[in-house]
Amino acid sequence: MKKVAQMFIVVFAAAFALMYLTSYLNARHGYSGADTLTIYNWGDYIDPDLIVEFERETGLKIIYQTFDSNEAMLTKISHGGTTFDVVIPSDYAISKMKEQGLLIPLDHSKLPNAKYIDPRFLDMPFDDENEYSIPYFWGTYGIIYNPEIINDIEFTSWNDLWNPSLRNEILLIDSAREVIGLGLNSLCYSLNEIDIGRLREAKQKLDRLTPNVKAIVGDEIKMLLANEEAAIGVVWSGDASEIIGDNDKLDYVIPEEGTNVWLDNIVIPKTAKNVEGAHKFINFMLDPENAARNTEYVGYSTPNMKALEYLPEEITEDERFYPGVEVTDTLEVYENLGKRMTSYYNELFLEFKMHRK
Repeated sequence: MKKVAQMFIVVFAAAFALMYLTSYLNARHGYSGADTLTIYNWGDYIDPDLIVEFERETGLKIIYQTFDSNEAMLTKISHGGTTFDVVIPSDYAISKMKEQGLLIPLDHSKLPNAKYIDPRFLDMPFDDENEYSIPYFWGTYGIIYNPEIINDIEFTSWNDLWNPSLRNEILLIDSAREVIGLGLNSLCYSLNEIDIGRLREAKQKLDRLTPNVKAIVGDEIKMLLANEEAAIGVVWSGDASEIIGDNDKLDYVIPEEGTNVWLDNIVIPKTAKNVEGAHKFINFMLDPENAARNTEYVGYSTPNMKALEYLPEEITEDERFYPGVEVTDTLEVYENLGKRMTSYYNELFLEFKMHRK
């Protein structure tokens, strides 16, 4: 009898351990079901209080995971073994996910709050008619600078970066598309350029910028600029807003030649296990009051027109971060250039970085 009891205890302990391991793996790898919703998003890219409210309203348990690049997200989803229900990729990544058959079409009848999205940000080249995605946040790419450090230079153009007086004052983001893009824009070429001659011309012009480049960095660019360790940075508008919030001496400008207008959209991946819950979550985030709260927390620009009514005028009337249609109509969304051309952009960027050494 004692042996039977001991055996029962061993079996019970093993079953409990298996249940715990299964629960851990579910949370770790994004396995979900009818009572849970697994969200895969950029870090610090949602107001956590909204997650709590959604759970309270729906009874669903949120499993929340983060990624730090579209490429990392794409790799994890395309390799399978995960069942994320909601993912928030950027524009060109959505195009890739469509090509690879990784997305489920949205049921717009379950997204009544989608009517509040500004038409400027719908029907974009990466997802015509928004069959697979709906806008979450948007922004631009431009120049942030400290007027107190760089006397008498008023930035209006990408070409202002080449001013010889700016030696060792510029920080660039460590990203091929952005850096090669500013070279292309400075020559009034498209950000989606595939002409090899024009791309080489842009890279050669970037080589002449190297005396002014202090460093090519990642997320630390925000801290470095806020602490005035460099006078100029080429950054995304959301980062610029955060930096200016920490140091109001700085200013941000969208160069007159044009730049990138980016969108991060919400999608439902093919392997989702709770498609109904995913639609509920998307519609919840599209609610104007929720979108406004999320905007104040994250700091990026909302595409939700109705949400603007719930935001302070000091945010919505700041044309640096909410430029009018006359500006956004001149800007470009990154297109999926394909593997060969993407590799070529990366090759040019590596050459540029090597040229600096």
